[in-house]
Amino acid sequence: MPNVLVSDELSPRAVEIFRERGIDVDFKPGLKPDELKKIIGQYDGLAIRSSTKVTKELLEHALALKVIGRAGIGVDNVDVPAASSRGVVVMNTPFGNSITTAEHAIAMLFALARDIPQANQSTRAGKWEKSRFMGVELYGKVLGVIGAGNIGSIVADRALGLKMKVVAYDPFLGEERARDLGVEKVELDELLTRADFITLHVPLTDQTRNVLSAANLAKTKKGVRIINCARGGLIDEVALKAAIESGHVAGAALDVFTVEPAKENALFALEQVICTPHLGASTNEAQENVALQVAEQMSDFLLHGAVTNALNMPSLSAEDAPKLKPYLKLAEQLGAFVGQIMEPGLKRIEIRYAGQVASLNLRPLTAVVLKGLLGTQVESVNMVNAPILAKERGIDIVETRVEESIDYQTEITVQVTTERGTRTAVGTLFAERPRVVGIDGVPTEAELTPHMLLVSNQDKPGFIGAFGRMLGDAGVNIAGFHNGRSGPGGVAHCLVSVDERVDDGLLRKVAQLPNVVSVRALRF
Repeated sequence: MPNVLVSDELSPRAVEIFRERGIDVDFKPGLKPDELKKIIGQYDGLAIRSSTKVTKELLEHALALKVIGRAGIGVDNVDVPAASSRGVVVMNTPFGNSITTAEHAIAMLFALARDIPQANQSTRAGKWEKSRFMGVELYGKVLGVIGAGNIGSIVADRALGLKMKVVAYDPFLGEERARDLGVEKVELDELLTRADFITLHVPLTDQTRNVLSAANLAKTKKGVRIINCARGGLIDEVALKAAIESGHVAGAALDVFTVEPAKENALFALEQVICTPHLGASTNEAQENVALQVAEQMSDFLLHGAVTNALNMPSLSAEDAPKLKPYLKLAEQLGAFVGQIMEPGLKRIEIRYAGQVASLNLRPLTAVVLKGLLGTQVESVNMVNAPILAKERGIDIVETRVEESIDYQTEITVQVTTERGTRTAVGTLFAERPRVVGIDGVPTEAELTPHMLLVSNQDKPGFIGAFGRMLGDAGVNIAGFHNGRSGPGGVAHCLVSVDERVDDGLLRKVAQLPNVVSVRALRF
């Protein structure tokens, strides 16, 4: 009989579901890390919320573990790469608490506009300070929504009901989807300059970290108010404190912080800041929903091998899995590659399968391309929800199959069309190892590694030497160097594997080299 450990507080009904399905379950919330290490080795499954930290060290003790189920969206507390390397499936419940989180953002919006927590505290202290708490109306104000996915779109809908004007920034938001939502699609800089209130609804990635940096906060309208019920790290907290103290930012309502549990934070001393302890998903309804979902998903996996809402494993039959495994990795890497180089305003994704791959089951491959592409900007994307997320954003998906002979025995092409043009990547397999063999029509061959730089430039003498020297002077070790060009003096693409992430300062310096068109830091 499979057995599961529930190490965080879950609904009692979730425990009942495990037992009804024939799963032996131990309910032990509140275990300390050392206590968890001692017993984790005996369990097939681990059901958690946000308190349990599933680290690489813990996983080294989890010798029998097959699946981790996170009741909720975020998996910041799970080392997903470490779990993947040990063959442990990581599942979440991406839609169970969307309404609850969106409602909390709206509650914070009201509280921030009318100083409700501060007025409550003052009144209960025996004061009557009507003139001190002069609020602002929401009617007619501009709400800037950064991230128009599942939660962000719900927030926008509620704000429109309050007769606010909603502007939205999302790299994957198309004009048609924006019209359906009733919002105005804008670039980030325009949102910053126009919004009276800004609310964040994006995951924490390399692209979104400190999206409200000191520089971006300086672009905002004087008197702006900011709400964050998404992820800590999206706002530079030091810069936000300075902006509030200077009077440029009128206030902030924060449910999440860079370091959690946030028992100390410099923002706590500011009366203009409203704080809650990561309550976005904390309603009875949401906790019940995600608990029941995770119990059902884990039971189905442990008893029947069914995979639902997995972040690191595709939904495949036992027959297809061995044949598709190398193609799945290639498809995901190509999607992630294009997702990191494309411009905002995604409208269309075209995937072309040619050669041997064209004879296989393409549905999971297309889902993995979408997972890799959307995962660069959207939280908790997996094979199950990637097509749904693309549809929600009004993105057209075109899949073609060509079985005639080509330059390679197998070939996958991913092309995206945005409001600013198209970007294309072509990949193949060499001895079942994925390789990129073309970028925007330019033959460029490279194996994708965890940290890479893509530099597009005009093919002129001296560039490669200057580029290499700049990386060397910065102490960046080049693990692999791959260059392709359209022809003498034409467009060239340089893909460089490096040992660690390159900082933004160095990227700016590379961008200033003569003949450089663009520079991108890539992660795989």
